[in-house]
Amino acid sequence: MSQEFLHFPADFLWGVSTASYQIEGAVDEDGRGETIWDRFSHTPGKVKNGDTGDVACDHYHRWPEDIELLKSLNLNAYRFSVAWARILPTGRGPVNQAGIDFYSRLVDGLLEAGITPCLTLYHWDLPQPLQDEGGWMRRGIIDDFVAYTDVVARALGDRVKFFITENEPWVFTWLGYVLGEHAPGYTSESVQPALVTTHHALLAHGAAVKALRAVVPDAQVGITLNLYHTDPATNRPADLEAATRHDGHLNRWYLDPLFRGHYPSDMVELVPAEMPDIQPGDMELIAQPIDFLGINYYSRHVVADAPDGHRGGIKVVPQKGEHSAMGWEVYPDGLYAILKRVHADYAPRAIYVTENGAPYDDVVTDDGQVHDPERQSYLQRHFQAAARAIADGVPLKGYFVWSLIDNFEWAFGYSLRFGVTYVDFETQQRIIKDSGKYMAELAAANV
Repeated sequence: MSQEFLHFPADFLWGVSTASYQIEGAVDEDGRGETIWDRFSHTPGKVKNGDTGDVACDHYHRWPEDIELLKSLNLNAYRFSVAWARILPTGRGPVNQAGIDFYSRLVDGLLEAGITPCLTLYHWDLPQPLQDEGGWMRRGIIDDFVAYTDVVARALGDRVKFFITENEPWVFTWLGYVLGEHAPGYTSESVQPALVTTHHALLAHGAAVKALRAVVPDAQVGITLNLYHTDPATNRPADLEAATRHDGHLNRWYLDPLFRGHYPSDMVELVPAEMPDIQPGDMELIAQPIDFLGINYYSRHVVADAPDGHRGGIKVVPQKGEHSAMGWEVYPDGLYAILKRVHADYAPRAIYVTENGAPYDDVVTDDGQVHDPERQSYLQRHFQAAARAIADGVPLKGYFVWSLIDNFEWAFGYSLRFGVTYVDFETQQRIIKDSGKYMAELAAANV
């Protein structure tokens, strides 16, 4: 299928996504406070090659250039995140006006360019002073998040009407508090820290939804989850049950409370002693009605039962075939499947693909171009899957590719390039890749 046959709704949002710590740099400028990712990335051995986000893509100073990139890509939406520590340097208390002013200039620039600003409140860079008090393990983080949300809503809600409360709570809870791969880098043999932090994160989401509606009543408000289509390795009952558990762990543990007001009972039965303290009204708060669900999709998981030596008794089975530089299987049908399943099982009012993309080993050729046919093919096939889902009745309203520019890729540092725009991290030169040119053509044909 060629791109001219990919027709999307007239009001479809075509965008790209970024996150504050991954692109902004300027970590100690204009009153910004320290975050858990500043502390984590400066801890030896935590990030590949000792990389940090101190400079990253220097977006804090180069945002006008990056808006020009968005215009060159013919996009009508841009998903970015606000750094909590730029707004409230210690996580609470006095507001840092310089931080507000930065995001206000960015929002104004986007609107002047005809680009819808789509704001994520939390993309993992918790202010370090809040972590020193326990971070997401402390129930009081809910009140802190609501206060931060209120400040951002009052400062930007006159112009920003699209809000995502949190990005991928599975990642910042499990990888941050149990597996130790992300900030704050804690490890635990018990799953309880992940379940407690998840509960607090979901409560903070629900409370933030209420806070946003109070200040910006015409806002569209949602949350973004990283979801995986899960297949069993075989049709053996043990593998089928493992796939159900894996889906419960990654997907239903978040979808069920958000849309049904309870954690999945089959999963709760597996961890009764590790469950968080669920107080009266908690589940009702988590299940606040939202306007949309954001889905981040990168790959699928094929799993087998593995009772010995694997957490949860589950083993992810590597698949033959095409993989990205991350080692993730390229599986566009998984996007179609997860969109169809979420629509059928949970019926969100609207769905957005808030991240989708792949890293490849991009290089600048002698003619100054970046040819990335693998990424172009990856995106084309995932756009096709999205178009199929829309044709089959899924209320998919927009698609944000990860990412606008190559950036600091968390624990992988600068070793993985996801952008549709190449960044020379020495000079900060930006070069639109072939995949970006393809996306620009597709967007132009549909916007």
